[in-house]
Amino acid sequence: MLYSPTKLFLFFLSCIVLLSVKYNTSGFVTAANSIGLNYGLLGDNLPSPSNVIKLYKFIGITKIRIFDPNMEVLNALRGHRDIAVTVGVRDQDLAALAASEEAVKGWFATNIEPYLADVNIAAITVGNEVIPGSIGSQVLPVMQSLTNLVKSRNLPIIISTVVAMSNLEQSYPPSAGIFTSQAREQLVPVLNLLSQTSSPILVNIYPYFPYASDPANIRLDYATFATEDIVVQDGPLGYSNIFDAMFDAFVWAMEKEGVKDLPMVVSETGWPSAGNGDLTTPEIAGNGNFVKHIASGKGTPKRPNNGIEGFLFATFNENQKPVGTEQNFGLYNPTDMKPIYGLF
Repeated sequence: MLYSPTKLFLFFLSCIVLLSVKYNTSGFVTAANSIGLNYGLLGDNLPSPSNVIKLYKFIGITKIRIFDPNMEVLNALRGHRDIAVTVGVRDQDLAALAASEEAVKGWFATNIEPYLADVNIAAITVGNEVIPGSIGSQVLPVMQSLTNLVKSRNLPIIISTVVAMSNLEQSYPPSAGIFTSQAREQLVPVLNLLSQTSSPILVNIYPYFPYASDPANIRLDYATFATEDIVVQDGPLGYSNIFDAMFDAFVWAMEKEGVKDLPMVVSETGWPSAGNGDLTTPEIAGNGNFVKHIASGKGTPKRPNNGIEGFLFATFNENQKPVGTEQNFGLYNPTDMKPIYGLF
């Protein structure tokens, strides 16, 4: 029997993902070599959520992240408890929620409670890259209220937030990693709360952006996991890819604030397949080396043999995002759901 290239791709993708993922009953990782997908909705040509869930099931994805409690997506997930979902609290809702614990209870009753029986809600993230920033101080009180709520209900739902590498004032070499003053003010109390609850901080790590900002001085193979050579030597630690260097710089910064051994989840990473000339091609975006790195379980030089949990960004190209690379981070074409490149 002959299969189309698309079906063969999906078959091999499902095999790889199923081999690399293992979950406990709460939907979080026990054997931490796990890859999920971000499911963004900023497009006017996206498939229906029910068809997207069918795609995830077909290719063996068991972990997704959505950016707000979208009712249509959550309804499509009913009965599919083998897919663990991370649900975001919208940035624009933070002010009202930070001002009132009753408002947080109302938000939970409206957006989470109706789905608990048949949707595997593994985590709630409070804000997306709002720390450091003008509304960054609103994150902690909302996290505290949600943490108290899920604890009082004995619900196995992780409460955290998503932050960017912009929290670092310095990241090179990794051991010099240090937070900005505003990050110390807004992020460190969040990290201390997460330490108390043994919950991970979610960090967006994109090797593409430092490479694109300085391609003359950052090697492409260093940015895309395509070399085994040590490119950056940082004391006893040697780095052959910039992803590990960025990850460890954040770890170093946390340790300098007294936060040690806190788990980190890579909430977003990816490479655009178009939008910036020769720096963004399907061949570069689809080399698959990040997936191999995660599946290897070898961790980073600072956290060796400590598997990394990560979400690729994103499932589809989204045509309502800013024109350019932002529209081209998707693995799939939204109109026909075919892979844009052979990731694996």
